[in-house]
Amino acid sequence: MYKGIIVEPQIRDFFIGRIWTRNHTRFPEGKIEKYIEKGYFDTIKAISIQSNSVGPFTKKQYKCNRCHNSNKQKFIEFFCAKCENKCFYCRHCINMGRMSSCTDLILWKGSFVKSKGNHVLDWEGKFTDSQQKASNELIESLGQNRNHLIHAVTGAGKTEILFPAVYFALNRGDRVCIATPRTDVVLELLPRFQKVFPKTTIHALYGGSPHQSGYAELIITTTHQLYRFENAFDVVIVDEADAFPYTFDESLQKAVIKARKYKAPTVFVTATPSTKILAQTKKEGWGVSFIPRRFHGQPLPVPRFASLWSYNKPFEKGAIPPKLLHWTKQRLQYKEPFLIFFPTIQLMKTATPLFKKIHPNILSVYADDTDRKEKVMKLRNEEIPGLLTTTILERGVTIKNVQVAVVGTESKIFTASALIQISGRVGRNVDFANGDIVYFHHGITTAMDEAKNEILRLNKMGFGRGVD
Repeated sequence: MYKGIIVEPQIRDFFIGRIWTRNHTRFPEGKIEKYIEKGYFDTIKAISIQSNSVGPFTKKQYKCNRCHNSNKQKFIEFFCAKCENKCFYCRHCINMGRMSSCTDLILWKGSFVKSKGNHVLDWEGKFTDSQQKASNELIESLGQNRNHLIHAVTGAGKTEILFPAVYFALNRGDRVCIATPRTDVVLELLPRFQKVFPKTTIHALYGGSPHQSGYAELIITTTHQLYRFENAFDVVIVDEADAFPYTFDESLQKAVIKARKYKAPTVFVTATPSTKILAQTKKEGWGVSFIPRRFHGQPLPVPRFASLWSYNKPFEKGAIPPKLLHWTKQRLQYKEPFLIFFPTIQLMKTATPLFKKIHPNILSVYADDTDRKEKVMKLRNEEIPGLLTTTILERGVTIKNVQVAVVGTESKIFTASALIQISGRVGRNVDFANGDIVYFHHGITTAMDEAKNEILRLNKMGFGRGVD
């Protein structure tokens, strides 16, 4: 009982730690209004407008209280039919629903759920010495509420390293969030954590994710969904912390801070930390774990360069460039699953029907493809021979024995970090620790050289020698 009415568990469980639009919830509006009246929610305006005097002038400052955007250029004035007045809305987070200056946001301040604390870690894997060291270091940092960076090569078993630390946090009553910039990574992580934490309530949040009931002790989410949380988590783990758009969008970085509780630790997990992340960990005294070898003990496959001069012209004339055609036919002959990365959706769409002439089951995927999850699953289950893709699958996707080609590697979208991640799709399985990663190009770029040299450097650190 709280201020005269009984708390409905489904409403309480949903709103704990969330910041939400007052008039657009999944619950009856009348019930929400009654809870507001009885003091279960705080209400705030979606857009804060503050006037500051600068000499003879008055300057207005705007802030979106959902995404914390304060860039004045991203606030748009319009005539609002709702309040019949001039309003401002935040253009930055418009894709998650319009936040206007007349919109109210609600924050739960009623009773909270206490974690049941009977979690089970059902994992029988064994760590390498490097993994065990990193796992121990991470748990030590969490015990001290200290931020931590796990810098480990692709295929080092970063997700498995998180299992004991998440188990430690859950069993001390923490609410844990694993955030990643990509939906594909969320979909990859969810079944793995559900399997090893069978008694933990786990929710996955991303654009278009289904409704999930109950109070989630572990939430796996895209970083964009953190706009809808505030003071919610005791531990926030940012997986693929170097990935676009997280590294380029300051509001996503603010969202991580907003979503965690005061002084709660943040964990960054990445194979390719930016110089900014490395500088931050050093300046703020983070714990740091570094793993230069894959879990199966084999070196990282080193990319090879292959010229594909003026590759656009053959595609425009209805033909696959000969070298790429030969590479694809070899994969089909040897029954090796493959990914072919393209620099643009347009080029990929032009190429798709040409590849279907070789094999009708070759498919293509891109960010807005509603069947992306199913197509990746088909490749994983060996139902199709290969996928054409954009950089959307550069990380977070593991396919046994996959071979990889990049078309137009000289394009600016293929940064050194992206190329390292793409190369990291190859050789991840213990039974298929080697594989082909080829950069087809119209001229070698600095990014290509940097990616290859970094992979060679990591192999040298992990094995005391270069592997080429």
